[in-house]
Amino acid sequence: MATRRTTLAADPDDLAVLEAEARRRGLSLAALLRETVAATASELRASTKPHFGVARSDFGAARAAATNEHEPLTKRHLT
Repeated sequence: MATRRTTLAADPDDLAVLEAEARRRGLSLAALLRETVAATASELRASTKPHFGVARSDFGAARAAATNEHEPLTKRHLT
């Protein structure tokens, strides 16, 4: 996996907290930042995956849409 170098602008107090955490864990600040970026990117990837569902009915979606596309689907449509 290729690594891209970049410049980071951050609040000095925030960096001090991260530097202390990196020291506590025996890591460099760069390694801790790589972990943090990877974890955040993973969360974003998971949250942006398409979400869809599958449903079944005896009525059929095409027929429901053909009756009145602006009317909500109700029990009346299912009979």
